[in-house]
Parts: sequence; C-alpha cells; structure tokens
Amino acid sequence: MKAIFDERQLKHNPEHYFRRGAYIPHPEQPERAILIRDMLIRNGFPVEQPSDYGLEPIKAVHDHGYVEFWKDAFARWQAEAGDAVAIPTYHPGRRRGRKSSSVFGQLGWYATDTSVPLTQNTYEAIYWSAQTAIETASRVAAGDQMAYGLCRPPGHHALSDGANGFCIFNNAAIAAQTLRGKFSKVAVFDIDTHTGNGTMDIFYERADVFMCSVHVDPANYPTYYLGYEDERGEGNGEGATLNLTLQPGATEDQILARFREGVKAIQDFGAEALVISLGFDMAEDDPLSEVGMTGHGFEVMAREIVQMGLPTALIQEGGYLGPSLSNNAEIYLTASRDELAKQKDTQT
Repeated sequence: MKAIFDERQLKHNPEHYFRRGAYIPHPEQPERAILIRDMLIRNGFPVEQPSDYGLEPIKAVHDHGYVEFWKDAFARWQAEAGDAVAIPTYHPGRRRGRKSSSVFGQLGWYATDTSVPLTQNTYEAIYWSAQTAIETASRVAAGDQMAYGLCRPPGHHALSDGANGFCIFNNAAIAAQTLRGKFSKVAVFDIDTHTGNGTMDIFYERADVFMCSVHVDPANYPTYYLGYEDERGEGNGEGATLNLTLQPGATEDQILARFREGVKAIQDFGAEALVISLGFDMAEDDPLSEVGMTGHGFEVMAREIVQMGLPTALIQEGGYLGPSLSNNAEIYLTASRDELAKQKDTQT
C-alpha cells in the first residue's frame, strides 16, 4: 500500500487561534504530519509525492471565487494590515449580503470561524494537501485497491465556499469527486471524532455520493451546526447522508457498533468505491477527544474497512499531538496493509 505526501504541506504553521474567548496555541501543527510520515518510513511504506493536477479538481467541489481568494490572500492582508495576525473578525449573515472587495471583508466571507489563521505559506500547504488527495484517489481509480493520502492541513470541515475547523480545501470531497470520474457510486465514510460537516455540505443534494459520518453529537461539541441524525440529505440527495452520533464518554464498543451501522449503510447504498476521512482524534488521549477509542479499535476499523472489498482512498483528517497519535496511525495503516495481503493470498 502506497502513501502519498508532499513536504510543502508542512509550511502552514499557525501559532494561535481564538477558541471559546481565549487566544490559545493552535493544535493543528506540522509535527502531526512529521510523526506520521516518519512512522510510514520506519514501517516500509513507499512514500511518494503527488503530481500537480492543477486547480480544476479542487474547483469541481469548491466555489471558484473561494478557491481563487486563497492564492494571494496573505499578500493582500499584509499590504493592508502589516504584521497583524490574519484572523477574520467580520462574518456576514448568509441570508443577505454580498462579498466585499476588502481583504478584511473577504476573509470573513470565506472563513466561517477563527480556527484557520492565514499565514504566508497557507496557500502552498493547502494546495499540496489537495494534490495529495487527488493523487491518492487517482491511484485507486487506476487500480490500486487502497492508497493513503497524508493530507495536512486536514479538509473535512471545509464547506463548498467556507473554511472551517482548521480546513480550507476539502480533501475527502476532492478525492470522492476524483473517484467519480471512474465509479458511478462513491461513499465517503468519516471516522473522525468531529462531524464531516464540510463534506456533508458539498454532497448534501447529490445522490451519487453517499456521506456517512460517525462523530460526537454536535449539540454541545464542534462542529455544532451540522451532523444531526435527522439530516439525511435534500432533493436528489435525500437519504444519501447518514449521521451516526456518539455521546461524550462513549466506549470503544459503542463507537464500533455505530461504525458497523455505517459499514452496512454503505453496502446497502451499493458503493463502488470508498473514501475514508481518517481521523485519529477519537483516541482517548487525543487533546480534542471526548470518547474512548484505543489502538485496538482502530485496528478493528482498519480490517473491517478492507473486508468491505471496495477500492479505497484513505485521506488523513484529525488526530492531534496526544501521546498515541503515531502509534494509532501505525496500528491502523499496518493492519490495513496486513489485511490487504491476507485478501490477496486468499484470492491466489
């Protein structure tokens, strides 16, 4: 199983952000990807760079103006605000209004919260994170049974036209759309502790991409506004969204029971290919977790996903600098590789 990664993803290095009224150290650090990259190399995974597929696969799921904004946003900010921290402070009500011509207004128009501080190298990092997702999906479309995209910054909170929750370009949605070039029915299975709200937003009215997310109940946990169980899609997409919520303190057995509901729903949908939004922030020692996942649970998930028998693109999402991040990534990815080898041996 090949892994895809580009070192330019490490250049986005936010220091702080506003959370619950406080200016705190930002948890989405380059070290997350470094730890996983080094683990991949130790375990003999081929780590390859993505090709440059350009902006069209990104614009296939994102508003074109939104994508173009990020190209020179930092330079525009510096020209107007100097060394001030580029965090949006103006947020429009989306029922009315129009996009401002000011970088201050546009940053608030395109960023739904304060969790994505704009830095000098943000655009380069998100661009290559998206290219990593495209390459991963392209390898699967070309015949690889499974490939892993070490995408950083993550993407699953990014809406069609809004940054949210550390995410700007939605790597999982981009990967799913790439797979749609070959497969008529694709599923995204989000197993991060937070709602895959951006992916849900992008595919909510589509019947060709099934979106299933297992996450902590958003009633009192980020992402707050999307991810409730009665949200099932609209229009052509009615019934093609499934939110499986967990209560804070959920045990590993409870998490796996909900996970298996998702597996069955994806099989019932008739998916021909699969994107996994792979979050390790369900781990009980992750700084953002409120549930009790362990390495054993990640191994079970990994093996049961392989056993679904679908061409699968693994796209890295959350998992922050808790003690077990690298170990959980190692457990999940080596279990996936071992299960793939077992399947191959059985078939021959």
